[in-house]
Amino acid sequence: MKTLLVLAIPIMMGNFLQTLYNLIDTFYLGKLGKAAISAPVITFNVIFVIIAIGTGLSLAGTTLISQSKGKGDREKEDFYLGQLTVSLTAFALAIAIIGYFASEPILKLLKTPQDTFIMTRSYMQIIFLGSPFMFGMFLFTSAFQGIGDTITPLKVQGIAILLNIILDPLFIFGIGPFPKLGVTGAAIATVLSRSVGSLIGIALLVRGRHGIKLRKKYLKPSGKAIKLMFEIGIPASIGNIFASIGFTVLQGIVNTFGSAVVAAFGVGNRIVSLFNMPGMGIGRAVTILVGQSLGAENIKRAKQSVKMGVLVIGTFLTIGMTLTFFYGNYFVKFFIPNDPEVLKLGEILFRIISPSVIFFGIFMVISGAFQGAGDTKPVMILSIVRLWGIRVPFAYILSKTLHMGATGIWLSMFLSNIIVSIWGLFWFRTGRWITYLDRERI
Repeated sequence: MKTLLVLAIPIMMGNFLQTLYNLIDTFYLGKLGKAAISAPVITFNVIFVIIAIGTGLSLAGTTLISQSKGKGDREKEDFYLGQLTVSLTAFALAIAIIGYFASEPILKLLKTPQDTFIMTRSYMQIIFLGSPFMFGMFLFTSAFQGIGDTITPLKVQGIAILLNIILDPLFIFGIGPFPKLGVTGAAIATVLSRSVGSLIGIALLVRGRHGIKLRKKYLKPSGKAIKLMFEIGIPASIGNIFASIGFTVLQGIVNTFGSAVVAAFGVGNRIVSLFNMPGMGIGRAVTILVGQSLGAENIKRAKQSVKMGVLVIGTFLTIGMTLTFFYGNYFVKFFIPNDPEVLKLGEILFRIISPSVIFFGIFMVISGAFQGAGDTKPVMILSIVRLWGIRVPFAYILSKTLHMGATGIWLSMFLSNIIVSIWGLFWFRTGRWITYLDRERI
């Protein structure tokens, strides 16, 4: 359990820090008015698709590096780091160029309001141009996590976030010698802070004193290695993209029931996401441990890592969801204190979905096991089914066709979590994930 938590806690903290980038921009831009605040919101929805692909490829890197680590093959660790560098760099440069020129057509397609169009275009173009630095962060985080070092990425992320907090007001408001750039300044501050974090991380990889080294000889593309990375990474990316679109469609259904339901849904999701953050950290830690264990051909240790992950997150979420089940209205009241309708809707939401969140936490751990083994197709299928096969259609049928209103939406969330988690558990118990990757291919 100690090893699991030592890996997981820095990952949880790192995930939290990553969410701060947009929140920091949103906080400072809020001082300029609602038009300015829309720039990071609209941009994030577009960039998320790019992030999904980047995280998929970086997950493949973590899997292959961790399995090489388990085998005790230091050369292979460095080899896959080199191949991941080539893949992410090529993709990031393509995205930077295409994204810059496509920003205006994308915003027109999204029917961006005219009063925010120019500033949002400027913000989006700068973020796209800075995407290689974002992918640089993905690169070193993936590499260090693969060898079991989750603390170094956290430190570098902390430096980047601190720099962003300092630079944002300087560039947005024009403090001291800095020009007043408004929305454009927020984008520049974000890219600069990411560039510093990325360059520090890559410098650490080039020095190679932390157990993995970026070597020039492994920067020559290997078709076999890159194909294997895409085989692992693309299903993970597809699952993330389809899930994201599914959440957007679900939000559209929620929106038809008015502001009170939208508020209850929004607050409920924020609180559940907060409780799920440890699950994400535990899941990623399980990915690392399973990868290293299978690389060492220690199947027993791989299974024990999963069991320990399930025990830890199951215990945590049982306590957390018991609190939301019985005291959900108090959680909602913290955000919206003076609206009885929203409080009642939020209380019903938590009464319905709280038990299912425990199951979904277990599913996140099982997903980590699949990913550590390189078997990412089950996670892709289950992620798509969760939203498109269950949650979205049931939300519409129960809330609209059967006239259950918001309660129907809450029930669709409950059903999707329960069904997919049980299905994932059965899939895991078949054991096919253990032998999915031929160790000779790594």
